[in-house]
This record gives sequence, structure tokens and C-alpha cells, in this order.
Amino acid sequence: MMSGEMQHAPLYAFDITLHVRPAEAIAGDTLADAWGTWPTLAVPKAALSTPMSIEFDDALQRLGRFERLYAEPDGSFVWTSSRDLTTEAGNHAWWQVDGNAFEKDGRVLLVDLKGSCPASDLDRLLGGFGWPGQPLMMQLVRSAVFLDEATFRRHATARGLAGDGETLRPS
Repeated sequence: MMSGEMQHAPLYAFDITLHVRPAEAIAGDTLADAWGTWPTLAVPKAALSTPMSIEFDDALQRLGRFERLYAEPDGSFVWTSSRDLTTEAGNHAWWQVDGNAFEKDGRVLLVDLKGSCPASDLDRLLGGFGWPGQPLMMQLVRSAVFLDEATFRRHATARGLAGDGETLRPS
């Protein structure tokens, strides 16, 4: 990097299922994958049927306020950056997140999320599901393991740095 040039944070890249983090979650095994070695969570199966505290319709209403986010009443949604978004260095930085929220007893049970976006936009998206007031955990779809939020963010950064976000969105 040249002197005076700003370094931009990489986009997160992810393919996860978002769950409420139960109090019963404890340290699990270690996962080694293409992006590093990660501590996981061991979660009792029964705890996975506990929905989030947010009402399903409230979550969709919150998401509907985001610019460039299109949500269907069934819980499916897509959110994209502006297509003409570029970094200060002139690099193309377009991103997209595809999601599907699932309902149980009128509340959000879990949310499938796939794509890439900046950390600040992921924070906004998680906020649509009650975070940070609601503790969340992320299940990596491919390896089917649970990560706490901090570990997930490191994993998503590693995937983004590897360029994996390009493979997680339609062309």
C-alpha cells in the first residue's frame, strides 16, 4: 500500500443460519476449514427450537425500511448495495445478501443468510432481528457448526479477504 492510501475493511462473506444464542451453549470442538481454525459452540438440540424474541412481522417491517432491500411476506429477502458503489481507491465494492426468515409461534425462529456485505451493514441487518439486545449465534451451513458472534465475524472477514464473497452472490 502506498503512503497516504486508505485501506478499506474487507467485505464479510458468509453462508450461515442465524439463531438465538441459548444460555446452554458451551465451548465445543475446534473447526479447521479453508479460512482458518475456529472455536465452535456445543448447543443442545432442544435449544434450537427456541425462537428469537422479535415478532416475525416486526422483523420484516424493520427490514422493509432498509434502502435497496426487498422482502416478501413469506420471509424471503434480498438486500444489495448500490451498483455504482466504489471504494475511494476506485475498486468495485458491490455486495448482496440473500435471506430467508422462518417463523415459529409468530416469532422469528431462524434466518438463513448468504452473501457478502460490510460489517456496518451486517450490524444493521442483525439489528432487524433484535441484536444486540438479543444474543445471537451463527451456524456455518457447509460445516454445520455453531460460532459465537465474535468468531463468526473473524470467519466472515477471512472469507471476505479470500475473495469468497464473489462466489456467494449471483452474477
